[in-house]
Amino acid sequence: MDILFLVLLFVVAALYASVGHGGASGYLALMALFGFEQYTMKSTALTLNLFVSAISFYSFYKNGYFRLNVLFPFIIGSIPMAFLGARINIDSGIYKTILGVFLLIAVTRFFFRPREDFKDTKIPVFWLAIIIGGVIGFFSGMIGIGGGIILSPLLLLLHWSNVKETAGISAIFIFLNSLAGLTGLYFNNSFSPNTHILLWVVIGLAGGTAGGFISSNKLSHIKLKYLLATVLLVAGFKLIIF
Repeated sequence: MDILFLVLLFVVAALYASVGHGGASGYLALMALFGFEQYTMKSTALTLNLFVSAISFYSFYKNGYFRLNVLFPFIIGSIPMAFLGARINIDSGIYKTILGVFLLIAVTRFFFRPREDFKDTKIPVFWLAIIIGGVIGFFSGMIGIGGGIILSPLLLLLHWSNVKETAGISAIFIFLNSLAGLTGLYFNNSFSPNTHILLWVVIGLAGGTAGGFISSNKLSHIKLKYLLATVLLVAGFKLIIF
Protein backbone atom coordinates (compact mmCIF):
# COMPACT_ATOMS: atom_id res chain seq x y z
CA MET A 1 0.00 0.00 0.00
CA ASP A 2 2.90 2.38 0.73
CA ILE A 3 4.39 1.73 -2.71
CA LEU A 4 0.98 2.21 -4.33
CA PHE A 5 0.57 5.54 -2.55
CA LEU A 6 3.96 6.78 -3.76
CA VAL A 7 3.22 5.70 -7.33
CA LEU A 8 -0.12 7.51 -7.28
CA LEU A 9 1.56 10.55 -5.73
CA PHE A 10 3.96 10.69 -8.69
CA VAL A 11 1.08 10.33 -11.17
CA VAL A 12 -0.96 13.07 -9.48
CA ALA A 13 1.99 15.50 -9.46
CA ALA A 14 2.79 14.78 -13.11
CA LEU A 15 -0.75 15.19 -14.42
CA TYR A 16 -1.52 18.32 -12.43
CA ALA A 17 1.79 19.94 -13.38
CA SER A 18 1.05 19.22 -17.05
CA VAL A 19 -1.92 21.62 -16.86
CA GLY A 20 -0.29 24.21 -14.60
CA HIS A 21 -1.60 22.95 -11.25
CA GLY A 22 0.14 22.01 -8.01
CA GLY A 23 -2.00 18.95 -7.29
CA ALA A 24 -3.20 19.65 -3.74
CA SER A 25 -6.70 18.34 -4.41
CA GLY A 26 -5.14 15.12 -5.69
CA TYR A 27 -2.81 14.80 -2.69
CA LEU A 28 -5.71 15.39 -0.31
CA ALA A 29 -7.73 12.73 -2.14
CA LEU A 30 -4.91 10.20 -1.81
CA MET A 31 -4.40 10.96 1.88
CA ALA A 32 -8.14 10.63 2.51
CA LEU A 33 -8.29 7.28 0.71
CA PHE A 34 -5.24 5.93 2.54
CA GLY A 35 -6.50 7.08 5.95
CA PHE A 36 -3.88 9.65 6.89
CA GLU A 37 -4.49 11.86 9.93
CA GLN A 38 -6.61 14.90 9.05
CA TYR A 39 -4.47 17.32 11.07
CA THR A 40 -1.49 16.66 8.76
CA MET A 41 -3.36 16.85 5.47
CA LYS A 42 -3.51 20.62 4.87
CA SER A 43 0.13 21.25 5.73
CA THR A 44 1.29 18.31 3.63
CA ALA A 45 -0.81 19.17 0.57
CA LEU A 46 0.18 22.84 0.60
CA THR A 47 3.87 21.97 1.03
CA LEU A 48 3.77 19.64 -1.97
CA ASN A 49 1.83 22.31 -3.86
CA LEU A 50 4.67 24.79 -3.40
CA PHE A 51 7.26 22.63 -5.10
CA VAL A 52 5.14 21.13 -7.87
CA SER A 53 3.49 24.44 -8.86
CA ALA A 54 6.94 26.11 -8.94
CA ILE A 55 8.20 23.46 -11.38
CA SER A 56 5.04 23.79 -13.45
CA PHE A 57 5.22 27.60 -13.53
CA TYR A 58 8.83 27.55 -14.71
CA SER A 59 7.92 25.17 -17.52
CA PHE A 60 5.22 27.49 -18.86
CA TYR A 61 6.95 30.79 -18.04
CA LYS A 62 10.12 29.98 -19.98
CA ASN A 63 7.96 29.41 -23.06
CA GLY A 64 6.22 32.78 -22.63
CA TYR A 65 2.90 31.56 -21.28
CA PHE A 66 2.31 34.07 -18.48
CA ARG A 67 0.51 37.42 -18.12
CA LEU A 68 1.09 39.44 -14.96
CA ASN A 69 -1.71 41.89 -15.76
CA VAL A 70 -4.21 39.01 -15.55
CA LEU A 71 -2.75 37.47 -12.41
CA PHE A 72 -2.32 40.67 -10.39
CA PRO A 73 -5.91 41.50 -9.33
CA PHE A 74 -6.61 37.90 -8.39
CA ILE A 75 -3.65 37.66 -6.00
CA ILE A 76 -4.56 40.99 -4.37
CA GLY A 77 -7.70 39.30 -3.14
CA SER A 78 -6.48 35.74 -2.73
CA ILE A 79 -3.25 36.03 -0.73
CA PRO A 80 -4.67 37.70 2.42
CA MET A 81 -7.80 35.54 2.28
CA ALA A 82 -5.78 32.33 1.90
CA PHE A 83 -3.81 33.36 4.98
CA LEU A 84 -7.06 34.00 6.87
CA GLY A 85 -8.74 30.80 5.66
CA ALA A 86 -5.80 28.67 6.77
CA ARG A 87 -6.11 30.04 10.31
CA ILE A 88 -9.73 28.92 10.64
CA ASN A 89 -10.29 25.61 12.37
CA ILE A 90 -13.51 23.98 11.21
CA ASP A 91 -15.41 20.92 12.36
CA SER A 92 -14.08 17.65 10.96
CA GLY A 93 -17.40 16.72 9.35
CA ILE A 94 -17.78 20.12 7.67
CA TYR A 95 -14.17 19.97 6.47
CA LYS A 96 -14.69 16.57 4.86
CA THR A 97 -17.87 17.70 3.12
CA ILE A 98 -16.29 20.88 1.71
CA LEU A 99 -13.19 18.98 0.62
CA GLY A 100 -15.33 16.28 -0.99
CA VAL A 101 -17.23 18.88 -3.02
CA PHE A 102 -13.98 20.47 -4.20
CA LEU A 103 -12.62 17.07 -5.22
CA LEU A 104 -15.71 16.45 -7.35
CA ILE A 105 -15.17 19.88 -8.92
CA ALA A 106 -11.60 18.84 -9.63
CA VAL A 107 -12.83 15.77 -11.53
CA THR A 108 -14.86 18.03 -13.82
CA ARG A 109 -11.98 20.47 -14.17
CA PHE A 110 -9.49 17.84 -15.21
CA PHE A 111 -11.58 16.84 -18.21
CA PHE A 112 -12.57 20.39 -19.12
CA ARG A 113 -10.95 21.53 -22.36
CA PRO A 114 -12.10 24.29 -24.70
CA ARG A 115 -12.79 23.13 -28.25
CA GLU A 116 -10.26 25.55 -29.65
CA ASP A 117 -7.47 27.72 -28.29
CA PHE A 118 -8.85 31.21 -28.93
CA LYS A 119 -6.39 34.03 -29.57
CA ASP A 120 -8.46 37.07 -28.60
CA THR A 121 -8.50 37.54 -24.82
CA LYS A 122 -9.78 40.27 -22.53
CA ILE A 123 -8.32 41.91 -19.44
CA PRO A 124 -10.32 40.92 -16.30
CA VAL A 125 -12.52 43.51 -14.64
CA PHE A 126 -10.21 44.61 -11.83
CA TRP A 127 -12.64 44.76 -8.91
CA LEU A 128 -14.41 41.55 -9.97
CA ALA A 129 -11.08 39.69 -10.20
CA ILE A 130 -10.17 40.85 -6.68
CA ILE A 131 -13.46 39.50 -5.30
CA ILE A 132 -13.12 36.21 -7.17
CA GLY A 133 -9.53 35.86 -5.98
CA GLY A 134 -10.59 36.53 -2.40
CA VAL A 135 -13.30 33.87 -2.43
CA ILE A 136 -11.00 31.30 -4.03
CA GLY A 137 -8.18 32.18 -1.64
CA PHE A 138 -10.36 31.84 1.46
CA PHE A 139 -11.61 28.34 0.64
CA SER A 140 -8.18 27.33 -0.63
CA GLY A 141 -6.54 28.20 2.66
CA MET A 142 -9.34 26.64 4.68
CA ILE A 143 -9.19 23.20 3.05
CA GLY A 144 -5.54 23.16 1.92
CA ILE A 145 -5.49 23.64 -1.86
CA GLY A 146 -4.05 26.29 -4.17
CA GLY A 147 -7.28 27.24 -5.93
CA GLY A 148 -6.23 26.47 -9.49
CA ILE A 149 -9.12 24.05 -10.05
CA ILE A 150 -11.50 27.02 -9.65
CA LEU A 151 -9.45 29.80 -11.27
CA SER A 152 -8.49 27.93 -14.46
CA PRO A 153 -12.00 27.26 -15.85
CA LEU A 154 -13.04 30.84 -15.00
CA LEU A 155 -10.11 32.30 -16.95
CA LEU A 156 -10.98 30.14 -19.95
CA LEU A 157 -14.75 30.54 -19.86
CA LEU A 158 -14.51 34.34 -19.59
CA HIS A 159 -11.75 34.52 -22.23
CA TRP A 160 -9.36 36.24 -19.83
CA SER A 161 -6.51 34.01 -21.04
CA ASN A 162 -5.94 31.18 -23.49
CA VAL A 163 -5.13 27.59 -22.56
CA LYS A 164 -1.36 27.85 -22.19
CA GLU A 165 -1.50 31.25 -20.49
CA THR A 166 -4.08 29.89 -18.07
CA ALA A 167 -1.68 27.11 -17.09
CA GLY A 168 1.13 29.57 -16.38
CA ILE A 169 -1.12 31.98 -14.47
CA SER A 170 -2.71 29.19 -12.43
CA ALA A 171 0.66 27.71 -11.49
CA ILE A 172 1.99 30.91 -9.88
CA PHE A 173 -1.45 31.67 -8.38
CA ILE A 174 -1.35 28.26 -6.70
CA PHE A 175 2.22 28.80 -5.50
CA LEU A 176 1.38 32.15 -3.87
CA ASN A 177 -1.85 30.88 -2.30
CA SER A 178 -0.09 27.81 -0.94
CA LEU A 179 2.64 29.97 0.57
CA ALA A 180 0.02 32.25 2.16
CA GLY A 181 -1.88 29.22 3.48
CA LEU A 182 1.24 27.66 4.99
CA THR A 183 2.09 30.98 6.62
CA GLY A 184 -1.39 31.11 8.14
CA LEU A 185 -1.01 27.57 9.47
CA TYR A 186 2.37 28.44 10.96
CA PHE A 187 1.04 31.51 12.79
CA ASN A 188 -1.90 29.43 14.01
CA ASN A 189 0.48 26.76 15.36
CA SER A 190 -1.17 24.28 12.97
CA PHE A 191 1.74 23.56 10.63
CA SER A 192 2.12 19.78 10.91
CA PRO A 193 3.14 18.03 7.67
CA ASN A 194 3.41 14.27 7.42
CA THR A 195 6.64 12.82 8.81
CA HIS A 196 7.52 11.51 5.31
CA ILE A 197 7.17 14.95 3.71
CA LEU A 198 10.78 15.10 2.44
CA LEU A 199 10.38 11.86 0.50
CA TRP A 200 7.03 13.01 -0.81
CA VAL A 201 8.51 16.33 -1.97
CA VAL A 202 11.20 14.50 -3.92
CA ILE A 203 8.55 12.32 -5.61
CA GLY A 204 6.38 15.38 -6.21
CA LEU A 205 9.27 17.22 -7.86
CA ALA A 206 9.98 14.21 -10.06
CA GLY A 207 6.32 14.05 -11.02
CA GLY A 208 6.18 17.79 -11.66
CA THR A 209 9.20 17.56 -13.95
CA ALA A 210 7.59 14.68 -15.81
CA GLY A 211 4.40 16.72 -16.11
CA GLY A 212 6.32 19.57 -17.72
CA PHE A 213 7.76 17.10 -20.22
CA ILE A 214 4.30 15.67 -20.95
CA SER A 215 2.91 19.16 -21.57
CA SER A 216 5.85 20.29 -23.70
CA ASN A 217 5.83 17.21 -25.90
CA LYS A 218 2.05 16.75 -26.03
CA LEU A 219 2.32 13.10 -25.07
CA SER A 220 -0.87 11.11 -24.78
CA HIS A 221 -1.85 10.57 -21.17
CA ILE A 222 -5.58 9.87 -21.44
CA LYS A 223 -5.43 6.63 -19.43
CA LEU A 224 -3.55 8.37 -16.63
CA LYS A 225 -6.17 11.12 -16.59
CA TYR A 226 -8.88 8.50 -16.12
CA LEU A 227 -6.89 6.99 -13.26
CA LEU A 228 -6.56 10.36 -11.55
CA ALA A 229 -10.23 11.19 -12.10
CA THR A 230 -11.21 7.86 -10.53
CA VAL A 231 -9.07 8.58 -7.46
CA LEU A 232 -10.61 12.03 -7.05
CA LEU A 233 -14.13 10.74 -7.61
CA VAL A 234 -13.87 7.90 -5.08
CA ALA A 235 -12.21 10.13 -2.50
CA GLY A 236 -14.80 12.86 -2.98
CA PHE A 237 -17.75 10.53 -2.45
CA LYS A 238 -16.00 8.86 0.49
CA LEU A 239 -15.54 12.20 2.23
CA ILE A 240 -19.10 13.36 1.62
CA ILE A 241 -20.95 10.11 2.37
CA PHE A 242 -18.90 8.51 5.14
